[in-house]
Amino acid sequence: MVVTRTRARAILGAAALVALAACAGTQPGDPLEPPALLGDFRLGHNIVVADEAQKLPPSRKATADEWEAAVKTEVERRFGRYEGEKIYHIGVRVDGYALAVPGIPIILSPKSALVFTVNIWDDAAGQKLNAKPEQIAVLESVTGKTLVGSGLTRSREEQMQDLAQNAAKAIERWLVKNRADWFGQEEPEPVAEEAAAGGGEDA
Repeated sequence: MVVTRTRARAILGAAALVALAACAGTQPGDPLEPPALLGDFRLGHNIVVADEAQKLPPSRKATADEWEAAVKTEVERRFGRYEGEKIYHIGVRVDGYALAVPGIPIILSPKSALVFTVNIWDDAAGQKLNAKPEQIAVLESVTGKTLVGSGLTRSREEQMQDLAQNAAKAIERWLVKNRADWFGQEEPEPVAEEAAAGGGEDA
């Protein structure tokens, strides 16, 4: 699917509130939360392509190689932890991006964003698991610094790392949503899920 600038902006607009809430408070390179329950999942090939990524102005420039390296690193960091008994391959295509440029705090503080498409393959079956490509949009994490515009407070590389980190986390949420069908992971009881995620409260 070819992603035009208009379509990419529409996707980002629709995803904005969800992405802001989901990514609040994280920083590039932050330690990962405990792995989710993904049944027999183990990462095989980690494929990222960005040769047709559209820059959505206003934006700093980034090359395809830079995007491929950033996203691949974060996918490996997040999914390389899983030690299931079956191999699955993840393929990501970077569709569009905006790396916030310096603006006027409060009045104009553009946000960084990334639009990408992801597919997952079952190695043993030799087939794709998702019926159609999943397109996802993520925004940069919300912190005290990025509220005034990350173009003023972060380097281009930090913006890319943050977006790649949030992209990998969004892919994980997508896999969790489909884990029963794809990875043989039965939906846990709410208490068990909370404990696995380390979300329990102290006594």
